[in-house]
Amino acid sequence: MAATPALQVLTANRLRDGDVVYWQKGAWVDHFRDADVFNAKADADAALAAAQAFVKDRVVVNPYLFGVREEGGRLRAIEEREIVRSEGPSIRRDLGKQAMDSFDVSI
Repeated sequence: MAATPALQVLTANRLRDGDVVYWQKGAWVDHFRDADVFNAKADADAALAAAQAFVKDRVVVNPYLFGVREEGGRLRAIEEREIVRSEGPSIRRDLGKQAMDSFDVSI
C-alpha cells in the first residue's frame, strides 16, 4: 500500500458538463489554483466525506483525493493523470485551462 502524500487536493467531475472541479471551502471550483490543499489526513478525509453530499445530490461524481507537492514555490500535482486533468485536453495548449496555467499554483 502506497504512503499517503503529505499534501492533498480533492477533485471530482461535475455531472452537468463533465468538467474537472476542485474542492474549496465546502464548494466546487473550476481551477486547481483555487483548490484547498490539505496537509492533515483528518482534514482531507473530512472534506472527502462532506463531498459525498454532492454525489447524493447529483452535482459531482467520483470525488477523490490526490497528492500534490511544492516545487519551486508552486504547488504541482504528483501524478501525470492529475496534471492532465488540471490542464484540460492536451490537443491545444493555447486554449482552455492550459492557456490559464491552472496546474501550477503559487503557495
